[in-house]
Amino acid sequence: MKNRILRANLLLLVVALIWGSTFVAQRLGTLHVGPFTFNAVRFFLGAAALFPLAWRTWKQHPPQSVGAAAPLPPLLWGSALAGLMLFAGINLQQIGLISTTAANAGFITGLYVVMVPMIGLLFGLRCGPGVWAGALLGVGGLYLMSVTEGFKLAPGDLWILAGAFAWAGHVLVIGWLSPKIRSFFLAFGQTLVCALLSLGVALAMEEIDAAGILAAAMPLLFSGIVTTGVAFTLQVIAQKDSPPAHAALIMQLETVFAALSGWLLLGETMTSRGLLGAALILTGMLIAQFWKGAATL
Repeated sequence: MKNRILRANLLLLVVALIWGSTFVAQRLGTLHVGPFTFNAVRFFLGAAALFPLAWRTWKQHPPQSVGAAAPLPPLLWGSALAGLMLFAGINLQQIGLISTTAANAGFITGLYVVMVPMIGLLFGLRCGPGVWAGALLGVGGLYLMSVTEGFKLAPGDLWILAGAFAWAGHVLVIGWLSPKIRSFFLAFGQTLVCALLSLGVALAMEEIDAAGILAAAMPLLFSGIVTTGVAFTLQVIAQKDSPPAHAALIMQLETVFAALSGWLLLGETMTSRGLLGAALILTGMLIAQFWKGAATL
């Protein structure tokens, strides 16, 4: 059991590294195509990369119905639910990245680490005092990073914050579904649902430009194959052995990787006020991680 937990923690650390680096690719992608077009293409690429694995798993272990009382097998409704939460989180984030920095987006998105146990309370899932302490520090850090001296949030930061709530829901949904559905089924299913939803909105609201897609080829390939095809699959696999709150705490490290990648690749800088806010958010994460009894969810 300890080996499985250690493996899950290492996989989640890899997920955090990939996700943090992806903020740069997403920022670069917004220079050429609309947010929904970008996500439609990237998730179709991810679904294409996952299809052979899902198909092989299907042939070896065909999904079973959950019984006559259930109108749909868990694969279908599970993919739809996870894909819907993924669609909301990734597109709100992509819209926000148009008018905020990769570092800010990474840190604000990281607030889902305290949202997960908070939302869990609505379903009767307990959390310890460390989570509440971490939440207060996280909110203070968000204020310092994103609220201007005129006490106004930048529009991009508000979109990113809304996306953080969707990400919290996604972590909880994956934690609930991963023991019920085989990893490659769930990873492929949620990716395809997110791609279809993003394409529908893109067709309705954006002008899909082939030249823009070609110009964004490298960010799309990285986001589609590495982030979508690899990282989201690793998340599903890891959450079979890691409770949602624990998984969220480890994946919170994506905020560190987002700031580092924004600095190394985009030349983004943070003010002393922003650095203090980031330090508060990271301190809150560490308190929630190591305070005894901090997370039982």
